[in-house]
Amino acid sequence: MNRTAFITHPDTLLHVMDGQHPESPARITAIRDRLERDGLLSKLQIHEAPAATDAQLTRVHTPAYVQHIRRIAPKAGLVRLDPDTAMGPMSLSAVLHAAGAAVLATDLVMQGKAHNAFCCVRPPGHHAGRETAAGFCIFNGISVGVAHALAVYGLQRAAIIDFDVHHGDGTEDIFRDDARVMLCSTFQHPFYPGKGADSRTERMINVPLHAESDGSAFRQAVTRQFAPALARFKPQMVFVSAGFDAHADDPLAQLGLQRDDYAWVTRFIMEIAASHAQGRVVSVLEGGYRLDALADCAAAHVSTLAGL
Repeated sequence: MNRTAFITHPDTLLHVMDGQHPESPARITAIRDRLERDGLLSKLQIHEAPAATDAQLTRVHTPAYVQHIRRIAPKAGLVRLDPDTAMGPMSLSAVLHAAGAAVLATDLVMQGKAHNAFCCVRPPGHHAGRETAAGFCIFNGISVGVAHALAVYGLQRAAIIDFDVHHGDGTEDIFRDDARVMLCSTFQHPFYPGKGADSRTERMINVPLHAESDGSAFRQAVTRQFAPALARFKPQMVFVSAGFDAHADDPLAQLGLQRDDYAWVTRFIMEIAASHAQGRVVSVLEGGYRLDALADCAAAHVSTLAGL
């Protein structure tokens, strides 16, 4: 009953921006295949994500933006939202189910039906702001999950830990002025999206890392800067923007994390959740573009969540 929930949807495989785009359906397939090969998938609760509703989306995005995305979704061909982000015929379904996965994960964990959850969905979401798509992201799934926890379950303190190699500027845009939410983010800087290094507050714990920083620098950032802030904040639930593109082999960035660093930070997150949040953790896939490294690190993350 209380195993780790694994939440996905087949339509997340049908969002295609072009044949060469690094944010490809193969990312989901690589993770599932690795979990299957390692014998992990059979030990998880498997759930199909529902589509997020407009009521859930408009807790974090403006109604005008949500309607704009629905309106421009193409029946054929591609519509570009920015130089890196496009929608094809199945993209709307994919982004709705990706956001809906975070809602279902929140429900399962808050209702005690799963101890924690991993949403294996795409496209990623943490660059999507209140009314903007950017950086492969259209709707901000992690934020939809957090807002659902606050609105439906009455939580007063939720923390987001974002270890993607890019700063979660959309998440910061959404929650900067919400005293109920803390964002702890490591990211390569200077680097896309060029934000975060100068916007730190008591709740926006932004820790920029120089290119070529390794796992030691990452672990120091977490233990010296995230840990004391989270201890003061005492989150009632912990959400994870789980990007694996800070891996040393990822082609889109220049940090030096390894599989063991992702297992380590997952244990850290679980300890924070055990101390303050009754163990409640919801993790949502963000980046990661070298398929073998993505699969390896996601497997380390999920197996640690599941205690396997």
